[in-house]
Amino acid sequence: MAEEFTDAIALLKSDHRKVEDLFQKFGAARTSSQKKSLAHEICVELKIHTAIEEEIFYPSFRGKIEDDTLDEAYVEHDGAKILINDIEAASPEDNFFAAKVKVLSEEIKHHVHEEEMPSEGMFAQCRKADVDLVELRDRMLARKKELVAAASGGRLPAAKPTAVNLIAA
Repeated sequence: MAEEFTDAIALLKSDHRKVEDLFQKFGAARTSSQKKSLAHEICVELKIHTAIEEEIFYPSFRGKIEDDTLDEAYVEHDGAKILINDIEAASPEDNFFAAKVKVLSEEIKHHVHEEEMPSEGMFAQCRKADVDLVELRDRMLARKKELVAAASGGRLPAAKPTAVNLIAA
């Protein structure tokens, strides 16, 4: 499995492309069951992706790239996590379901742009840092495998915001 991705950044970019494709399929879906299934798949992919970024990738670059870049990424993840949990708890017939998926798509598109922007994006900064991206890839793949197994067994917990404080209404 490790041979599929040259390094940690290639793994993350592959995740980005997969989720972009799922959002496109959601936009084309016509039935409620298709929409529910695709929305669930999007949410699972994003929960796994944000987990490996926050647990392994981002901490590896703290102090090696701009702190603001990392801090913004955590906050962007939290905005997505709030929508992910709402989407997972809802059905396509519920008010705002499609709107939440659309806004999540837009948030992810912005986040991906911030990470992948040539020369000044997070990934460009990371490539210049003294971090072994192949070793990082291997740790991320091992964790991703654990999370995929948890998801397939229905044991992937709700997304937990780390930087945004949720205030009870």
